[in-house]
Amino acid sequence: MTVLFFDIGATLADVRVEADGSLTLVPRPRVLAVLDEFRDTRKGVISNPGPGEDAAERAFSALQMTFPGRFTDDALVHWGSKGSREIFDEAVAGTAGEESPGSPPSAAGECVFVGEDPQERAFAREAGLRTAPHPVFTRAAVENRPVFWARIELSEGQGLTDLEAAANGTEVVPLHIASARLVPAMASTAGATALEQAGFTVDLRHSVEEADTLPLPDDRPVAPAGAHEAAVGGLDTFGPSWASAG
Repeated sequence: MTVLFFDIGATLADVRVEADGSLTLVPRPRVLAVLDEFRDTRKGVISNPGPGEDAAERAFSALQMTFPGRFTDDALVHWGSKGSREIFDEAVAGTAGEESPGSPPSAAGECVFVGEDPQERAFAREAGLRTAPHPVFTRAAVENRPVFWARIELSEGQGLTDLEAAANGTEVVPLHIASARLVPAMASTAGATALEQAGFTVDLRHSVEEADTLPLPDDRPVAPAGAHEAAVGGLDTFGPSWASAG
């Protein structure tokens, strides 16, 4: 049985630390639709709340307030560093959970980790999980379909609002605007096909999970590893302390 694990900061939500120390999570675009699509699939969290005795409690409270009824199995909520495969191994081992006492845990290959950080996804794959770089590609990961770096070309008469409307309905995540006619993106083959049917030209490059650089237009330097994280949401952070916690 498939089990989905999501990172929080910059994946599920943007995070704000309030004056009283509490956290406010603002769901990122399209996240609620993805969670609703997988309403009947077991879902959990693998995320680093940062230092402090009450960090995990504050993070869990914010998670439940922002996504009520979406993460109901406490055994699938894991707080800690994602700087090695250890927490991912623990997450797989915990999939037996309280909902099915006595049952064996899911196999690692039945678990998916969705997170924007490439190094963390690499540790997850090391532990045997499938991975997705953005919630939009959760279905692709479940079905073991790759996600590619892509270049989307807009023809005359097409605008960025047209691209946004088309991308929002399929497995495509535009990253940033390289020019009025060329937009780097992440896309599955299904997403690329949908855009092509909408009249866009899509050039799929290498797999996102097989390379750590972002293809940009040929007349621009290739962005360093991690550049796409800034494009799709910034640091995985619940404030400055979390940014240093990894």
